[in-house]
Amino acid sequence: MYVSFRSRYLLYMIAVHLAITALLFLVLQQNKPLFIASELGLLLSLYFAISIYRQFQQPSEFIASGIEAIRDKDFTVKFVPTGNREVDELITVYNLMIDQLRQERTRQVEQQFFLNKLIDAAPIAILIFDFDDRIESVNPRASQLLSVQPDDVVGKELAEIGYSLLAQLADMGDGESRIMKPNGLETYKVLRSFFMDRGFRRSFLMIEELTPEILASEKKAYSKVIRMMAHEVNNSIGAVNSILDVTQSYVDEPDVKHAVRVAIERNDRLNRFMRRFADVVRLPQPQKRAMDVSAMVRSVIRLMQPQAVARNVSLISISNEENIRLVDVEQMEQVLVNVVKNALEACEPGQQVEVISTTRYVLIRDNGEPIPEVLAVNLFNPFYSTKPDGQGIGLTLTREVLLNHQFSFSLKTNETGWTEFLIEFE
Repeated sequence: MYVSFRSRYLLYMIAVHLAITALLFLVLQQNKPLFIASELGLLLSLYFAISIYRQFQQPSEFIASGIEAIRDKDFTVKFVPTGNREVDELITVYNLMIDQLRQERTRQVEQQFFLNKLIDAAPIAILIFDFDDRIESVNPRASQLLSVQPDDVVGKELAEIGYSLLAQLADMGDGESRIMKPNGLETYKVLRSFFMDRGFRRSFLMIEELTPEILASEKKAYSKVIRMMAHEVNNSIGAVNSILDVTQSYVDEPDVKHAVRVAIERNDRLNRFMRRFADVVRLPQPQKRAMDVSAMVRSVIRLMQPQAVARNVSLISISNEENIRLVDVEQMEQVLVNVVKNALEACEPGQQVEVISTTRYVLIRDNGEPIPEVLAVNLFNPFYSTKPDGQGIGLTLTREVLLNHQFSFSLKTNETGWTEFLIEFE
């Protein structure tokens, strides 16, 4: 059985004084005055022994109280000097230690608070993982950029999340960075790194959207090139056509006249070709007015119905809900015409194109030829086309119009084989 130091000390002092009392009784029992004086001396000795014990025990009590306060993370407990030099030295050391711990804890709490505020206010998406590589927290920008709610992803691994971008990042290692373009429009810079937490590695993921900067840079580059080309081509065509017109009036040979006419017509086609490119550059800002988008969709369907009939493709409109939006009517009609035209051209006879209009979105879908994954990432690149005679102007113009309207949009082939162009208003 364990007996504490305090109990052993008290038992020892009591045993010693009892033994001395018994010995004095045997020796001095005939001399009562001296015996009584000896007993008083023993009582005084016992008092001093207890007093010394208390002084000896005092540092231990201070240490025990200090340890209890530290265990409870209460760094406000401090001791006052007692007048005992040895104890006061211990109290001084303890109080200094508590002051440092309190300052360090305050600094740590302030830094943690600042870091949390910084992460919440960061313009880039940040995901922090726990020790098991599961998502522990996501900042508001991540929720907005990835369209996910914290409750839906916290506690899960990246591979378990259905969002395509996050699922593609599951194989990233710490220190790795990537530039990703998951749907052919948005561009992201992704960095995965780690920090040390209580001696163990924890990972975090930073996702920065580069789309606005890249789009602005692309537009600046191709605008300059197109303006220069249009200027040179228009000047040359105007001068050449003037010469050809004059030449044609002086030529009587039919074959030569025909050749001159062909050259003039070719120049005109080249002029129209360049004008279509220039239209993308000169696209004005939307002049918005209230318009029923569903009515606009029905009007476009009527316009495109002859082309659908000619290709033996079923063109169906599902747009019963009124959907009043502020849009540039001419620009949005051109967008719908471009997208429906592309859907019709992707279909074989007997296939189908559906245009669905609701208060939240317009969806143009077809069950024609699916879009290969290798091409999907390039569809919205400026002037990219998969058609042998295509110029890539339709989707470029569509992209510019929808971006200027601040509408979200996507183009992809889903798991059922239907290709969907989705325009979201909210």
